[in-house]
Amino acid sequence: MADGFLTNRSHQCKPRRSHVILLLADSKGSEKMADSLTKYGVYIDDLSKIRVLEPEAANQTNKLKDECQSFVSKITEFEKSSDGFIRILDSLAKEVEREKMRTIGARNLLRSVSKQREAQKQQMQALILEKSVELERLRVEYDSLKKIELEQLETIEHLSYSG
Repeated sequence: MADGFLTNRSHQCKPRRSHVILLLADSKGSEKMADSLTKYGVYIDDLSKIRVLEPEAANQTNKLKDECQSFVSKITEFEKSSDGFIRILDSLAKEVEREKMRTIGARNLLRSVSKQREAQKQQMQALILEKSVELERLRVEYDSLKKIELEQLETIEHLSYSG
């Protein structure tokens, strides 16, 4: 073993694996140790735990994770609210459509009734005209019969005085 490398039978050099155990005795030693570990991408956080990420990056990552979770929960809440809003709007749209159909039906019925009344009015006017013509005919006939009656009465009276 030479300079931290192990040699094997084929004379190849491999880095020696070892576990590092840190005992932080005082602040000067721990700072020196932390600085030397930083060169290798290993960091010690505020709780004296060994980390692979820089403490600031780890804090920002955790903060971003929390913000993302908050954002996802807000988006989920928004989705639920918007789904409820859409259901309400769909319900209102169906109700509006039903009322629209009822209104169209009522308008068509009103038009139908109006046409029926117009037809009845025309029938009544035709009937009035027909009855007026018949009345005039009967009046003329009555006048004619009255005249005939008068003539017959005169004839009877004339015959009764002459004879």
